[in-house]
Amino acid sequence: MLSLVVFVIVVALLFDFLNGFHDAANSIATVVSTRVLTPLQAVVWAAVFNFVAAFGFGVNVATTVGRGVVQPDVVDPRLILAALIGAISWDVITWYWGLPTSSSHALIGGLAGAAVVKAGFAALVPAGLLKIGLFMVLSPLIGFVLGFLMMLATLWTFRAAHPGRVDRLFRRLQLVSAGAYSLGHGTNDAQKTMGVIAVLLFTTGRLGREFYVPYWVILAAHAAIGLGTLAGGWRIVRTMGMRITKLRPVGGFSAETAGAVTLIGTAIGGIPVSTTHTISGSIMGVGAISRFSAVRWGVAGRIVSAWIFTIPAAALVSAVAWLLLRALPP
Repeated sequence: MLSLVVFVIVVALLFDFLNGFHDAANSIATVVSTRVLTPLQAVVWAAVFNFVAAFGFGVNVATTVGRGVVQPDVVDPRLILAALIGAISWDVITWYWGLPTSSSHALIGGLAGAAVVKAGFAALVPAGLLKIGLFMVLSPLIGFVLGFLMMLATLWTFRAAHPGRVDRLFRRLQLVSAGAYSLGHGTNDAQKTMGVIAVLLFTTGRLGREFYVPYWVILAAHAAIGLGTLAGGWRIVRTMGMRITKLRPVGGFSAETAGAVTLIGTAIGGIPVSTTHTISGSIMGVGAISRFSAVRWGVAGRIVSAWIFTIPAAALVSAVAWLLLRALPP
């Protein structure tokens, strides 16, 4: 049993690495597309803040994922492994297609799919799933509204300034906003892997009677997502930074700031939202400030379609994976 637990933890950290790799575009697309940083400089900048996030925002999201999706008494190493197989499979497929989908929702779908096949719908935690489902819709809308308002306020504040000076100023400020967004990305997404590892340890009797997230799990999860971001998912950078709408430094700053506020706020509230949904909504909001035709809605629609399929697709793969794993000898 111990060897299986260790193996599942390694797979969970691999998922965390792929999360960073897949979602690197979320952290760096705006700052790369505005040419404030080169791609290499941007991934290093983002990776550092992904790891620094380990030291400031608690583990509320990890607790929600660990205890608010599937009933803990249903969880065992094979269920967690099946959930991770579902999430990783969907991440790899959408990376290949160049689609910025949510690793977070792939993990939620994976957990739910394996749990339902194992123990029926009673294995799910309705309140937790309702909260996640609600913010699946709200997070891109919040990002859109905040991005729109940030861009509007910025343009009004600097309406009389020389365009060249504004551009130079926001090239510097975008370093701050990109770092803040990566901080929010790290604290929200790494905590989902923490939650999976913590519930695995708890249900196998390795945490005692109280559920908590060990400090080594926190550091390992943030290190894994930081390394994944450092590796970079370049296919998705093009979609996020160039295809949705054309960005300038002032727009990149507004989108990143809106995304950072949303992610850090939801992390403190223990709500596992999608960083992909959030920054996509923020970029669309910034693009819409000039005119709605500035947003390439065909690309946006393709992204939204992938969002809709994420949870059921990951759930289906994880359900099949659990049935196969169940057939293996103990």
